[in-house]
Amino acid sequence: MTSSPRLKVLFVCALNRRRSVTAERLYRDDPRLEVRSAGVRAESPRRVGLADLRWADIVFVMEREHKSWITARFRDAELPPIDVLDIPDEFEAMDAELQTMLRAMLDAEFAHLLGGAD
Repeated sequence: MTSSPRLKVLFVCALNRRRSVTAERLYRDDPRLEVRSAGVRAESPRRVGLADLRWADIVFVMEREHKSWITARFRDAELPPIDVLDIPDEFEAMDAELQTMLRAMLDAEFAHLLGGAD
């Protein structure tokens, strides 16, 4: 029995310490997805690289400036779709309100991307 390939999702914020890490933790046990997170700033524990972008089927960034940074830095690369979530940097990692916001935005998006499969 073969399973469907999982959707490869990259979550990006500024420092990869709060928002993107929270999103990765929320979805890492979802059998439909493979998830990673990274940051755009040099001091990020894991900075977005070309290998991450080539791996990803879709990228969710927390702010428009993150998308701008990626598209400018990797302008010569073929990039996956990049969706801006517009989530401000005012939450701690795993903050309950942040989790609620991410789920509200992403659950429906994943259902749509995966063809409504549960």
